[in-house]
Amino acid sequence: MSFPTSVDELEAALVQCDYIPERSLTVAIHLAIQMGRPLFVEGEPGVGKTEIAKVLARISGGDLIRLQCYEGLDASHALYEWDYARQMLAIRLLEARGDDVEVHDIMSEEYLIARPLLQAIRRSSEGLGTVLLIDELDRADEEFEAYLLELLSDFQITIPEIGTVQATTPPIVVITSNRTREIHDAVKRRCIYHWIDYPSIDREIAILHKKAPGTSQALSAELATAMNRLRDLDLFKAPGVAETIDWAKALQVLGEVQLSPDGIDATLGVIVKYEEDLETVRAAGSTAFP
Repeated sequence: MSFPTSVDELEAALVQCDYIPERSLTVAIHLAIQMGRPLFVEGEPGVGKTEIAKVLARISGGDLIRLQCYEGLDASHALYEWDYARQMLAIRLLEARGDDVEVHDIMSEEYLIARPLLQAIRRSSEGLGTVLLIDELDRADEEFEAYLLELLSDFQITIPEIGTVQATTPPIVVITSNRTREIHDAVKRRCIYHWIDYPSIDREIAILHKKAPGTSQALSAELATAMNRLRDLDLFKAPGVAETIDWAKALQVLGEVQLSPDGIDATLGVIVKYEEDLETVRAAGSTAFP
């Protein structure tokens, strides 16, 4: 799995894949790749955190393995679990033949179901290019972070019944968080950290040119300026870049070539997702839009 060897080359590759990064983010990605460290990115929803892993997989030609975190996530869903149904069937077959059942007969890799973390380590141990995305780690319980420490430190997983599976070439690891809770320092210390903020108006215009190419220069500028103002309002959930792109596409579908009061009101549901926020935006009126 090969990546550009300089920051400038990496930035060009990201842009070619329609990802417009800030320079500081490009440097963080470059350091994580070259140093063999996980990249830990935090930021508000919709600012492009998850997209980093997808783009890196495209650049490298490697496979993307995604672990979507959620409350209650445990080792059996993230690391591995045993195929109990096959194990029971094997025991019955052995008993039917009159063979003595030994532990090693059913506690082998043949009966192991690999989940995303083990899949990534296995692929890397076989020399296969892999980008591992651990998405929205803040949604998982704090206890789950302990399972990650061995992986992030040594890129290996220990299976008591079998032994240690270690990656000969570390996978590219991207961890994202919306910061709904703090992630433990033990995890962060093992990573290259970067905070992704909302983009500047100019950068958001450049993103629209890549992600919604049918949007005119004038409308792109209006949308980026409007979003910049909306994010300054006291909203429960400020709209991210993903909503800006959706807004541009929605206006294209409706045949709108510029922002108008009617067009804005008809499409507010594309960018604002809570009734209270809709009322706040409508109350702001013309001050929220160019």
